[in-house]
Amino acid sequence: MKVIAKSRFVTVAARKLRLIADAVQGKTVEDALTYLRFMPSPSARELAKVVRSASANAENNHQLIASGLKVVGIEIGEGPRLKRQQPQARGRASPLVKHTSLVVVTVEGEA
Repeated sequence: MKVIAKSRFVTVAARKLRLIADAVQGKTVEDALTYLRFMPSPSARELAKVVRSASANAENNHQLIASGLKVVGIEIGEGPRLKRQQPQARGRASPLVKHTSLVVVTVEGEA
């Protein structure tokens, strides 16, 4: 049975999260969380939260065993951009775009 967890408005660019997601996809949940814990990127913490949430959804809502769960898929999409202005010299302003992401993690296990 497949169980999903979503996280919206993650304040990390999607391309940075995709690099980490590719390394974790296909592993068991325990291995994925261990891998993410020791990654140097701060973006790994955001991805670990969603993997933990998917695991908790599987345990509590669908009565699946946590040790048998596997990360089947991770989809990283672009969220809305926050558009701000950066002050520049001579009273000018230049655009500053802060990217956000949508993270969807799918785990699968046996009932």
